[in-house]
Amino acid sequence: MLPSGSLSVPAEWRDLLEELAPVFARRSTHRLFMLLACGLILADRGTVTGMAAAAGIGRDWRRACWFFAGARWNADKPGLAVARLIVKYLLNEADPLVVAVDGTFFRRRGRHVAEARWAYDGSAQGGKKTAFGNTWLVAALVVRLPCCPSPAALPALFRLWRGKGTASQVQLAAELLKLLKAEFPGRVVHGTGDAAFHREALVIDGVTWTTRLPSSAVAWDPKPPPTGRRGRPREKGDRIGTCADAAKTAAWEEVTVRVYGKEQRVRAAARPCLWHGSFGTAPGQLVLMREPGSKKPYDLGVFTLDTELTAAAAIERYSWRWAIEPSNAAGKQVTGAGDACSRTARAVERAVPFAFLVQSLMITWYAVACDPAAGLEQRRRRSPWYTAKAAPAAADMHAALRDALTGARINPISAGDSRARKTTASTMTSETQAA
Repeated sequence: MLPSGSLSVPAEWRDLLEELAPVFARRSTHRLFMLLACGLILADRGTVTGMAAAAGIGRDWRRACWFFAGARWNADKPGLAVARLIVKYLLNEADPLVVAVDGTFFRRRGRHVAEARWAYDGSAQGGKKTAFGNTWLVAALVVRLPCCPSPAALPALFRLWRGKGTASQVQLAAELLKLLKAEFPGRVVHGTGDAAFHREALVIDGVTWTTRLPSSAVAWDPKPPPTGRRGRPREKGDRIGTCADAAKTAAWEEVTVRVYGKEQRVRAAARPCLWHGSFGTAPGQLVLMREPGSKKPYDLGVFTLDTELTAAAAIERYSWRWAIEPSNAAGKQVTGAGDACSRTARAVERAVPFAFLVQSLMITWYAVACDPAAGLEQRRRRSPWYTAKAAPAAADMHAALRDALTGARINPISAGDSRARKTTASTMTSETQAA
């Protein structure tokens, strides 16, 4: 059993964590989840013992290990619960669900780490891009935060890729999209990923998919109408060719797109097509973009299953995919995803999703409970060389929540006092340093 004492936390953060209570079969398991979530924010490293020590349950570190290796819970249930919180607090009723999917690699050591193998590590420095570890597929909800000019990705669902001969990453991505569509049947789901994610498995009812076209991919005109002649009808029209071939005859037009937080004038062209080699007979669009002054035939080729999108909207939607890249980096460098030295199958399957879900809850808490302007002002005072800083980063959100948790431990709200305290410039002080 855990100690009878409880960890004092800010009201808004406690309320967010309390909304995940139905996910766990026992109240004690949910309470342990809350303690470890706070411990992950407070710990210097995201190891299990580090979380337990930071949460004040260091003497019960075996109980913390049991939460990952032996407790009865599935990562999909808290993931869907976090997705519901994101939709509840950060999206309007009419907003579609934009989902970015990407694979990310976590280096591990030891022969007995479950599902660890030599695989491609795109973030590796230098020329050697293979390493030993676990490959994860992450599906993140992409939203616009009032305090950030660029969209932000909040991880929600995860799959551990188990190597060749098992379900591919594309099939796992399709599985996650189906889960989100079933969870939010009243919302349109728009998926997006990089050029590695293209197969017929991503053709899902009620879900669109937008991805980059490889330079060697061949597009075809849509399926022609029946001719009335005998024989098998054609499945595709005339050959369009590669993106470079299509750019020669494209109907270019000047459009304004908002990508990566900035508006930009570019030339774009779109035409209906089939990507028969990857999506079969599913109708889609080929969208090309060329930057001003570019001497290339095209700078970006996009394929989308959303046939109603304009060229500018397709380019913007694909640009939302980039938000998952800094999200994965923040999970590894700021939140502590991958720090846990888990070896058993259950622990390996839960530790990384747990850290990413805490990161999503942290961003949601920051958007709901904090004053970003005050946070930026404080950051400029602490780091005066950041003169051009205009938006909070994940590290700022993490620091704000850590300060709030530390402040709550030093000055806890008395029992029965449910007053919510908004984190402002006056409350986000250096109480931790003073203590």
